[in-house]
Amino acid sequence: MEAYSVLRDLCIIVVFAKAFGLLARKLRAPQVVGEIVAGLIIGPCVLGIVQQSDFLAEMAEIGVILLMFSAGLETSIQDLKRTGVIAFLIACAGVVVPLIGGTLLYQAFYGFSPWGSEDFLKAVMIGCIMTATSVSITVRSLQELGHLKGIVGTTIMSAAIIDDVIGIVVLTVVLGFKDPSANIGRTCLMTALYFVLALVLGYVIYRLFKIFDERHAHTRRIPILGLALCMFMAYVAEKYFGVADITGAYLAGIILSSIKDSDYIAEKMDINSYMLFGPVFFASIGLKTDISGLTPSILLFCIGFVVVALIAKIIGCGLMAKAFRFNWNESIKIGVGMMTRGEVALIVSQKGLAVGLLDPIYFTAVILLIIFSSILTPIVLKFLYTRFPDKTEMLEGRYSKAGTGNMENSEF
Repeated sequence: MEAYSVLRDLCIIVVFAKAFGLLARKLRAPQVVGEIVAGLIIGPCVLGIVQQSDFLAEMAEIGVILLMFSAGLETSIQDLKRTGVIAFLIACAGVVVPLIGGTLLYQAFYGFSPWGSEDFLKAVMIGCIMTATSVSITVRSLQELGHLKGIVGTTIMSAAIIDDVIGIVVLTVVLGFKDPSANIGRTCLMTALYFVLALVLGYVIYRLFKIFDERHAHTRRIPILGLALCMFMAYVAEKYFGVADITGAYLAGIILSSIKDSDYIAEKMDINSYMLFGPVFFASIGLKTDISGLTPSILLFCIGFVVVALIAKIIGCGLMAKAFRFNWNESIKIGVGMMTRGEVALIVSQKGLAVGLLDPIYFTAVILLIIFSSILTPIVLKFLYTRFPDKTEMLEGRYSKAGTGNMENSEF
């Protein structure tokens, strides 16, 4: 009977997730918002017709791994190379300021805890959720405005890509601290060793895949082997290095992002993700959200969470941009462009819940953040570009003025 119940639950999840996803898209909101709302409605918050189970949790884990693998496949290594020091430092500021802001917010509400204690790690996890920028939402907003390839748009996109990488590393370190036997040195060492291993083996694997891809171009065996690599790297990361499995999946995607059939692999992965695993993952966020304990103090925390998360990105990224001689209008555009949150924030939240560093009640705050940032960012950017249009279009000229030297022959 349990097997039949699972089939029923999957049917309900797929239908509701897609229906509300389409409704969200009609309302010009990210489709992922609709899928989360669907989980809220069919879960214990409203109808209670679907309950979270171990099977659905495992399906959701596969979904998040596939999602991060696809994100890696869509990451341009050339874009990462061209970003340079400026975009990297803007991304760092976009991680550090929200991380500190979220940690202090939690401690302001629930008291300051000693370094390394579980309550302190819970505070850091709140900050960690705030760090990730949604590359997809940012890029789509700039595309709609026609400013993706301008000086500000290029900087935002490059910094957002790096921002997500740094955010995943921060998550990995935080999760490592949850292990009572772990210490700062060991956690950082194991994380560094995994990235070194991924770099060395990644190059070898890339060369092998490139040869195999040339001999068997556009065949189904390419995405099958790519999926196997994804699962292998995710397993090795979690099992032997204490690194989050999503980090391994993301790196697997980056390794294969430069082969000719990377788009073909991504297309096949999207079929699995779009049809089943994606809806299950995002709906499971709603299923795990419990608002029965939503007290006035929790609601006030949710409001503070959204406000701090949005302002922290504007302050961190904006001030760092201003330090490199962007004018104030451009700096604010960069800060606003970096404040969108999406899938990565949900992934970080999911991992925090899995290890006991996040209470389900705080998913409400994350969902509110995604909704508000996704709606506000395009509106505010449109206002800023209309009120203060870019007067400089030459990227190379601005970066040479920024004190970075002659950039005409640089990779940027």
